[in-house]
Amino acid sequence: MWVLTVLAMAATGSFLLSGCALLLDSPQKTDRSSSVVNFLYPGQVNPLPPTDIPVLRLPLRVGIAFVPVAQAGSGAFSEPQKAALMERVAQEFRGKEYIQSIEIIPATYLRANGGFSNLEQVGSLLDVDVVALLAYDQVQFTNINMLSLVYWTLNGTYLFQGKKNDTHTLMEAAVYDIRSRHLLFRAPGASQVEGRSTVLDLLQSDMREESTQGFDRATKELILNLKIKLEDFRERIKKSPETVKIEHKPGYTGGGAIEGLFAFAFAALALARWVRFRRFTS
Repeated sequence: MWVLTVLAMAATGSFLLSGCALLLDSPQKTDRSSSVVNFLYPGQVNPLPPTDIPVLRLPLRVGIAFVPVAQAGSGAFSEPQKAALMERVAQEFRGKEYIQSIEIIPATYLRANGGFSNLEQVGSLLDVDVVALLAYDQVQFTNINMLSLVYWTLNGTYLFQGKKNDTHTLMEAAVYDIRSRHLLFRAPGASQVEGRSTVLDLLQSDMREESTQGFDRATKELILNLKIKLEDFRERIKKSPETVKIEHKPGYTGGGAIEGLFAFAFAALALARWVRFRRFTS
C-alpha cells in the first residue's frame, strides 16, 4: 500500500513540476504609460518646430501636470499618486525669487490628445506662463523562476513558487513656454525595483507597492535632474541671449538666479558702451 502512495505522490509532484515548467515560458507583463508627444502633437509624425522666440516674463507663474492617457488600464497610476508626486516637485522649486507661483493642474483640466490648444486654454484659465508636463512609462514583469519547489505535507501537496518581480519606471518632465510653444528644457528620472515573493503573498497589493516605490524613486531622480537642467538652461541663455527674451512684470525689481544673469549681461553691455563713448570723446 505504501508503495502505491509513494508512486501517487511522485506522479503528483511530476505533474506539478511540469506545470511549473510551462509557467516558466509564460511571463506576465503590466505596462502603464503616457506621452508628452502624443498629447501635444496628436496624429503628427514630424511636427514642425515653433518659430516664435519664447518670452519669459519674470516672475514666472508655473503649472505642473501629468499628461493624460487615452485609456487607463487596470492597476493604472492613480490620480492621488500623481498629485502627491507633483506636490513634491513643486515644493522643490517654490520660494525661488523668479517664480511667482506654482499651480498643480488637476487631471480633469487636460484631455487625451488635447494638444497645445488644450494647454493654452488651461494656461489662460489658471493664469500660467510656463508648464512642466510630466509623463511616465512603467513596466512590471512577473516571471516564475527555478526556485519553484514541491512539498508534501500531512495535509496534502503544497506548491511553493518563488517569483521575481522587476519594476522599471521612467519619468520625464518637459518644460514648455505656453505662448511660444517652445520646449525650454526637459529632465528624466528612472528607477528599477526588484522583488521576490511566493505565490501565496504575491498579490495585487504587492505589485502596487512596488509600482509606488518605482515612481517614488524615479521622482527623486527627476527632481535632481530638473535642478541640473535648470542650471544648464540658465547657462544656455547666458551664452545665447537671443534664443530667449526676458521681461519683467510691473512691480518686479529683479533678483533671483535667472534675472541675475541678465542683469550682469546688461551691466556689461552698458559698461562696454560707456568705454566706447569715452574713447570717442577723448
